[in-house]
Amino acid sequence: MRGRSGFANQPRLPFEEFEEQVSEELRIEAEEPRELLHYISFGSGSSGNSCYIGTDRGGIIIDAGIRTEKIEEELERNGVRMSDVKALLLTHDHSDHVRYAYTLLRTHRHMSLCCTPRVLNGILRRHNISKRIKDYHTPIFKEIPFKVGRMEITAFEVHHDGSDNMGFHIRFGKHQFVLATDLGEISDRVDHYMRQANYLVIESNYDSDMLRMGRYPEYLKARIRTGNGHMDNVDTAAYLKEICHPGLQYIFLCHLSKDNNTPAKALKTVRDALEERGLKVGRAEETIDDRKADVQLMTLPRFDATRWFTFR
Repeated sequence: MRGRSGFANQPRLPFEEFEEQVSEELRIEAEEPRELLHYISFGSGSSGNSCYIGTDRGGIIIDAGIRTEKIEEELERNGVRMSDVKALLLTHDHSDHVRYAYTLLRTHRHMSLCCTPRVLNGILRRHNISKRIKDYHTPIFKEIPFKVGRMEITAFEVHHDGSDNMGFHIRFGKHQFVLATDLGEISDRVDHYMRQANYLVIESNYDSDMLRMGRYPEYLKARIRTGNGHMDNVDTAAYLKEICHPGLQYIFLCHLSKDNNTPAKALKTVRDALEERGLKVGRAEETIDDRKADVQLMTLPRFDATRWFTFR
């Protein structure tokens, strides 16, 4: 049998082996679809929370505290049709997470409302929202995985003061995305899921000095500090310092208080903690310096959408 050089039983030249290797890599890449995960936050904080997570075949919206029109505009800008959004997931029943839930579902009737029965009952009890929201409800339960498209999603318990409270672990191929927007402390189940994350949305709600010296009444300050309240910058930083591992690529600090925190304070507190571990921390801006970093860190804006993130 002749080789590519035209002579039988002759060793192949180096460039021929290289060409065959490249051809094989291109063939494999063509046969195996690239598993890309996409993320955008539409807003984060007590003024309203909502984000989108999806694949090239569609995705989900988590929480609906942001105007439906803004969500539609941002998704359209990034090439996502609302018909490809399969479901709305809710973390809990506070108004900054559910305010526009019925409007979103009524406008896009193909979408399912994925939340626990206790969250749905809390919405109907606490808020002036049409009871017809029940028509869209698909019950989910903590620690029982369910699928939306090719994404496997698991809701897990978080400690907060809603009627029922949860974060989400989302698995798609090699990607693991974990989100917990409101929590007073890191419980065992929260720790279990967050340690698996490649991309982590975690609360960094307040600076303790700003809260202590601020204008909030004492009962509200006490509520914020409890294990069912919100996370202090220092506590979030200490936890991230402990769990940061080579697979954790992005950290998004969410739900920053307007009155008791600033993005600069939250970023500095967490960045300093990570750098104490000897980690190089990027700014999630895709710069040359970011490419050299061990982990990317940013705060989610209160009123504005983030850029469109594509995780490869």
